[in-house]
Amino acid sequence: MLCVLAVAVTFAGLGFGLLLIPGTLLAVRRLANRTRRLAGEWCGVDIAVPYLPQPAADGEDPGFWLRFGRLLTDQATWRDLLWMTVDSSVGWVLTLVPAALVLWGLFGIAMPAVWSPIVHAGGNNWYAMIEVTSALTAWLCVPLGAAFVALGLWSGPHLLRPYGRFARSMLAPTRRAELALRVQHLTESRSDVVDTGAAQVRQIERDLHDGAQARLVAMGMTLDAAERVLDDNPAAARALLVEARDASARALAELRNLVRGIHPPVLADRGLADAVRALALDSPMKTHLVADLPGRPQAPVESAAYFAVSELLANVVKHAQAAEVWIDMRYERGLLRIDVTDDGQGGADASAGSGLRGIERRLGAFDGILALSSPPGGPTVVTMELPCELSSPKTSSS
Repeated sequence: MLCVLAVAVTFAGLGFGLLLIPGTLLAVRRLANRTRRLAGEWCGVDIAVPYLPQPAADGEDPGFWLRFGRLLTDQATWRDLLWMTVDSSVGWVLTLVPAALVLWGLFGIAMPAVWSPIVHAGGNNWYAMIEVTSALTAWLCVPLGAAFVALGLWSGPHLLRPYGRFARSMLAPTRRAELALRVQHLTESRSDVVDTGAAQVRQIERDLHDGAQARLVAMGMTLDAAERVLDDNPAAARALLVEARDASARALAELRNLVRGIHPPVLADRGLADAVRALALDSPMKTHLVADLPGRPQAPVESAAYFAVSELLANVVKHAQAAEVWIDMRYERGLLRIDVTDDGQGGADASAGSGLRGIERRLGAFDGILALSSPPGGPTVVTMELPCELSSPKTSSS
């Protein structure tokens, strides 16, 4: 990559070199992104993607030169080039040392078989601090070689994390990039919240129009009819009044269900743990709940967590073919963490329209995240984390 970039810069004055630079920088980005991914998988060091969003006007292509200009003015581009230069000359040592130790150790273990041809050919007859001049000294190299192999195998995992931290020092977002990414995330999550809120309002309007409102209108017509026949036919009026009373009871039940769907009273009165416990009791599956919450989150966070769990349980009932569900809620290091595990068939996919994307958007409004593990055959584990502060102490478990 360094050689290609050097050639592109060298011939930039001739024109075609200038055209090579954007493609080379994008290739460097792909290489850096691969390192970021592997640093998380192999080194246990998460590195966020730092690049500023590309400009776009009303969804149109901003053009080659505008994209090129944004690429050159993005500070992350130059940090990528710095990382590539340093990594190619220094960083690889951290990963080659364990391999070199293992190979050097294997050479020592093989010394009894190879020392004689090497020495008689005039080669170096030293292995570390042992001068190999006979079969006895060659065999002394075997335990030393085994020690080198053991040291290499031991140091490999221990050097991966320092390498991950070394990569993060240059590949992680700068303060400016973090702010820009934060603004982009907040803009997207705000748009999702507005769209979701508008959809919920329309759903409430439909439920009121088709449900309670229609029953109330019918009840008013029934009362009018009862009033007209009250003097002439008291028995018919009494029957109409009974019908109106039943209609009012059904309308009240629908209104209660609607209110419960907007904000369940048990959630407002008893808190998240008891509200989820009520969901577990209503679930057709055997549901185990463990909740350790030393307080209550803010009402919006509490509501988002409740409806996320409710949606997950509904998904399990409809798709998972599970017999049991385990819900674990706890608060640690400023995060409300909820794990929902089922023993179903697995294979859940957040991009397959199973409702998980909606939960992600709901949690994203509060900087929350959702992680899914659902191999074919199960089990499925959904982990949700919401940053929040807790208020009054409350701990419960069941």
